[in-house]
Amino acid sequence: MKTTLLTTLSCLSLLPALAQQKWTETTAGTHRIITNPGGQTLGYSPESGVKLLTVNGLAFKDLNRNGALDPYEDWRLPVGKRAADLARKLSVEEIAGLMLYSSHQSVPARPDGYFAGTYKGKPFVKGETDPSDLTDQQQKFLKEDKLRHVLITSVQTPAIAAQWNNKIQAYCEGVGKGIPANNSSDPRHGTVARAEYNAAAGGRISMWPSSLGMAATFNPALVEQFGRTAAAEYRALGITTALSPQIDMATEPRWGRFEGTFGESPTLAAAMARAYCNGFQTSTGANEVAGGWGFGSVNAMVKHWPGGGAGEAGRDAHYANGKYAVYPGKNFAQHMIPFTTGAFKLNGKTGMASAVMPYYTISWNQDTKNGENVANNYNRYIITDLLRNQYGYDGVVCTDWLVTGDHKAMDVFVDGKSWGVEKLSLAERHYKILMAGIDQFGGNNDKLPVLEAYQIGVKAQGEAAMRARMEQSAVRLLRNIFRVGLFENPYVNPTETTQTVGRADFMKAGYDAQVKSVVMLKNKANVLPLATTKTVYVPKRYVAASRNFLGMETPATTDYPVNMDLLKKYVRVTDNPAEADVALVFIENPKSGIGYDKEDLKTGGNGYVPISLQYGDYTATDARETSLAGGDPMETFINRSYRGKSVKTRNATDVQLVKDTRQQMNGKPVLVVVNVSNPMVFSEFESDVNALLVSFNVQDQAVLDILTGKAEPSALLPMQMPASMSVVEKQAEDVPFDLPCHRDSEGHTYDFGFGMNWKGVINDARVRQYH
Repeated sequence: MKTTLLTTLSCLSLLPALAQQKWTETTAGTHRIITNPGGQTLGYSPESGVKLLTVNGLAFKDLNRNGALDPYEDWRLPVGKRAADLARKLSVEEIAGLMLYSSHQSVPARPDGYFAGTYKGKPFVKGETDPSDLTDQQQKFLKEDKLRHVLITSVQTPAIAAQWNNKIQAYCEGVGKGIPANNSSDPRHGTVARAEYNAAAGGRISMWPSSLGMAATFNPALVEQFGRTAAAEYRALGITTALSPQIDMATEPRWGRFEGTFGESPTLAAAMARAYCNGFQTSTGANEVAGGWGFGSVNAMVKHWPGGGAGEAGRDAHYANGKYAVYPGKNFAQHMIPFTTGAFKLNGKTGMASAVMPYYTISWNQDTKNGENVANNYNRYIITDLLRNQYGYDGVVCTDWLVTGDHKAMDVFVDGKSWGVEKLSLAERHYKILMAGIDQFGGNNDKLPVLEAYQIGVKAQGEAAMRARMEQSAVRLLRNIFRVGLFENPYVNPTETTQTVGRADFMKAGYDAQVKSVVMLKNKANVLPLATTKTVYVPKRYVAASRNFLGMETPATTDYPVNMDLLKKYVRVTDNPAEADVALVFIENPKSGIGYDKEDLKTGGNGYVPISLQYGDYTATDARETSLAGGDPMETFINRSYRGKSVKTRNATDVQLVKDTRQQMNGKPVLVVVNVSNPMVFSEFESDVNALLVSFNVQDQAVLDILTGKAEPSALLPMQMPASMSVVEKQAEDVPFDLPCHRDSEGHTYDFGFGMNWKGVINDARVRQYH
């Protein structure tokens, strides 16, 4: 009787709460969905231990499991108040973890190499290991190091990515104060060249031209469409931050990261930056929570402040041999325009790109306040005085990856990149970065150096000041997680993911953009478009053996450079040039390396060699006698000049292929398609060809549609094509539009904004607006 009475009284005590409950709950796979009428939809995992609080009939997640509704858990409050409340509650250890950004994570982890990981101490085994499980390393950095920003590289399938996301979110929800994982990605919408596009079919993810190709459309609206599409696919994969766009002005034609930019025009790059960030960050309709942010938003991390496109002689700062950006044209300020008038002044509701990444480079002699020649990530003048104070940027600033690591080699991609501060300890590097005004450490899974940096700050300026500095970064970092709705619902539905990623209309939008990105430079005697009755000869292309940036080898091949089965759907095909009406040659722009050669060092040189934009052997007779910048702990000299040295291009066979084909065709038309990542010298072969197209990493089919007239070319060059390597050596690395350009056999100059359609040279509003 006593038990029955107690039970009855207990039930009676619950009646008021039950009577006022307005929310409803449903099960969605491994997690639960809570619907608040007129409020936010919540998602939580029963496995995490998180309970629900009912306040005024509405549901809230008790993320810190204290039985009370804290301001940061209250989705009715503004993001700023929630972020500030949580930042105050975090320990220094928890803030240090929040400041970490993980090294590259592959789903599933590879058994060895840079992306390696283990599962309960064992490497991934296909058919045995669940590819959506968290690795041992991920569980450690999430729980012990309190890391919450995770960089994802390859995923096995969209469904597995969704399952992995749900597992990592459940794991994070169950530890500490329930801060969700902010998963991120470098650009992942590249193409599979030989894949056939079918308007009725979907794919693994929508495929788009490179950023340089999108710039060639001169169409910001297209880039904003890409942003919206990519954001929808990212959110379906559980990705809420894009480590993009790359908006550096590409003023140095030899720069290895040229193709990731929107070209050399500050005006065009700014317009594209605005469009890209608007597309990614803006939620609409039911997805919007406040100020354009919400469940459809993806944070855009623009890079690389204050512009990395002026590396001396085109060398890239991923390597110690390219650590210096130089400004012989005194044009440092213009490199910030894509940021200050583009990414920082959006015409969409979100107003400003939510995150910024500085580049590795030392912006040589540009620190006019402190006179420091240290990498941009460490430079207080560049981060605090310029970015924070002069331009009023209060979003997240995250270092590029590996900037605090030890420097051990001059030419290794994954070397530590502590340029200018190599002699500082690991903790001192972290402290200097914090004092420069940066919030986050890219590629660092370990909280210990951040905690050691904190202690250095406590000794230097007191605990209160250092705690305030850490909280300042915590608020910025948390705002970006709150804005995209992760605290409410970080989970995704794998079935919806499969239906969204690579959706047919997304694939079509990407394909249409590819077609619009192909530039026609030459069409002598209107040889294009090709009639489908023509017989076409395609010579096989030799590709030399190579290594990628991680050192993985690719063997040499000789093969058709285009999907021949696809080509046969457009025209007749023959292997005999004598039977052909025209020849179609596919090549790539010249590739000569990173501007450094250990063999030169072994034979008494300084190791520095030219980077060439021509196919034939190149000797740098017009290079500087003395470099503008230099110096490294591993070198005993300052002058990095390569004057008088020679370099070979690893794909010199491409130009020979054009010439051999020309001879085989015996006066019949030769058409050339060049896949381009950088400007190039066309004078070596242009006069030998009848038609010339430039593509930017598109599917074969997009090129074939233009060649055969299914689509009309409409793109324009987003950069200048130099007349010779001599003019490249004489131009200023920091100045756009300062190259004498190639003039072809038809009298056309391959300048910025040049392109042709079937009627001739394009001269529309785009050319006038951005030139």
